[in-house]
Amino acid sequence: MKRLTEVLLTAVLCCTAVAPSFAGQKENRSIGENQQEAKRAARQQQKYAKKQAKRQKKMMKQYQKQQKKAAKHRR
Repeated sequence: MKRLTEVLLTAVLCCTAVAPSFAGQKENRSIGENQQEAKRAARQQQKYAKKQAKRQKKMMKQYQKQQKKAAKHRR
């Protein structure tokens, strides 16, 4: 149960950490710069999402393994 709450908490934190902050961006940028920056940001976002998915998958596998082990001990 503890592991499940950790996984859910991690998922919630990931969702909140993904939200971009627009406070430091300038408004006067050329079209090319915005496009390049958008592509770079999209690549970084994909990389981050893939890494988080891998972590979450690993955590779920560990949780399932623990559940199987606990069920085995109960028998």
